[in-house]
Amino acid sequence: MPNNLIVVDGKKLIWDGVDYTGGDDAFKKMQKYRDDGFEVEASEIDGKTYLYTRRVVKEVIVQNA
Repeated sequence: MPNNLIVVDGKKLIWDGVDYTGGDDAFKKMQKYRDDGFEVEASEIDGKTYLYTRRVVKEVIVQNA
């Protein structure tokens, strides 16, 4: 089982919880994450690919109740 969290260049990324056995599946999912505004890192362990993601909040909207 992979780590739930990794640190890359001082940034914390969280494992997406999926074991990708095919590189093509992992690549497609990485591209979808990027299209959705996530930073993505991949790690290969024992023939499986694990994806770690991070998304920075760029805008905070505060509403008065």
